[in-house]
Amino acid sequence: MLKPIRYNICLAMMSIMLFIACEEQHEHTAPAIRARDSVAVMTSYGVNTLISDSGVAKYRIVTEEWEINTNLQPSRWLFNKGVFLEQFDERFHVQAYIQCDTAYYYDQMRLWELRSRVRILTKDGLRFASEQLFWDEGKHELYSNVFSKLITPDRTLQGSYFRSDEQMTKYFISNTKGSFAKDDFEGGDNSANDANMTDSARRAQDSIAKYQHPIATPQRRNTSIPLMH
Repeated sequence: MLKPIRYNICLAMMSIMLFIACEEQHEHTAPAIRARDSVAVMTSYGVNTLISDSGVAKYRIVTEEWEINTNLQPSRWLFNKGVFLEQFDERFHVQAYIQCDTAYYYDQMRLWELRSRVRILTKDGLRFASEQLFWDEGKHELYSNVFSKLITPDRTLQGSYFRSDEQMTKYFISNTKGSFAKDDFEGGDNSANDANMTDSARRAQDSIAKYQHPIATPQRRNTSIPLMH
């Protein structure tokens, strides 16, 4: 009688131990990765297309790869392999050529962020170079908070802060260095120049240099975009 009792006791203990072991096991799983969390809703290659607003063509996009991702916050278009833009006026005349190595367009904010070797050439021969530039379509202005270089037909400016209208006919650069026309230091044109200055330029009048002028119409030059290195 003793052996069956011991056998039953051992069997009961083993059952209890197995039950406890099963209770202590926890399945470790990572959260599910949903494809739509990071995947673009559209990716196009070899793009050459016009972008319009209210039926009016605003610019042409030429890029090797165009990705639209509305799942990112904020949603954006991505041009990770560079982009070339032609900017038009309301009559479909080219106003400027813009290129950079990388670009993001935040569609909900209507804001462009251009990065790395940003180059601009306008119809009036003005050339711009920087490593970063923002284009706010809502405010119709361009600005940069990093070193920028501006070359017009009669002067060269460079500084750590740049702001301009979309046509780059009224612009402001702070901490300016470069060569300037003689009229910049004479009083005859000061009233006209003051009328073109932005509010931020006026507030900075006592502490920083400011030069903001309408662009003179130069003779036509080569409009190829590799501008400055």
